Amino acid sequence: MKRHKIKDLMVPRSEYAVISQDASIYEAVLSLEKAQQAFDQSRYHHRAILVEDKHHKIVGKLGQLDVLRAMEPKYEEMKSDAPGMMRYGFSKRFLLSLLETYELFNKPMDDICKKAGHEKVSKYMHRPTEGEYIEEDESLDKAIHLLIIGHHQSLLVTRKDEIVGLLRLTDVFAAVFHAMKECGL
Repeated sequence: MKRHKIKDLMVPRSEYAVISQDASIYEAVLSLEKAQQAFDQSRYHHRAILVEDKHHKIVGKLGQLDVLRAMEPKYEEMKSDAPGMMRYGFSKRFLLSLLETYELFNKPMDDICKKAGHEKVSKYMHRPTEGEYIEEDESLDKAIHLLIIGHHQSLLVTRKDEIVGLLRLTDVFAAVFHAMKECGL
């Protein structure tokens, strides 16, 4: 694992969808679609958009779950209770009862989509924590550790203080899977 470097597995920033934190969710979705069409089709599609401030510094990520959450603003009311509720022993039945209790998605899909499309990216984006950054020259074992411990889908790859790419869980898994096949049983 030490011989694999992050820079060899990451997706460079230039190949990723990047959008302003002032953009709308609709603009973000269009940007993601465009990036997916332009990306190497032999690799997995992008599942997130990098978000930048007015100085072009990456300040967050907007993922698929963030976009879905934007479609129903009432999730913001539940936010402090919601993360990983099933991990705490709540049943599926209880979690589904929240749909009725909070009257989630009780409007026609067209209305929900239009309203969500106007929302600002900055309201729903994920702001990375310290454990979601890794230097491009670090080894794969450190990345795997950060992904597992933090339950992350990706890590932001840095060169000094600049974000130069994204290391996705899918690419890490592909490298590990390939190594497993090579060494055999």
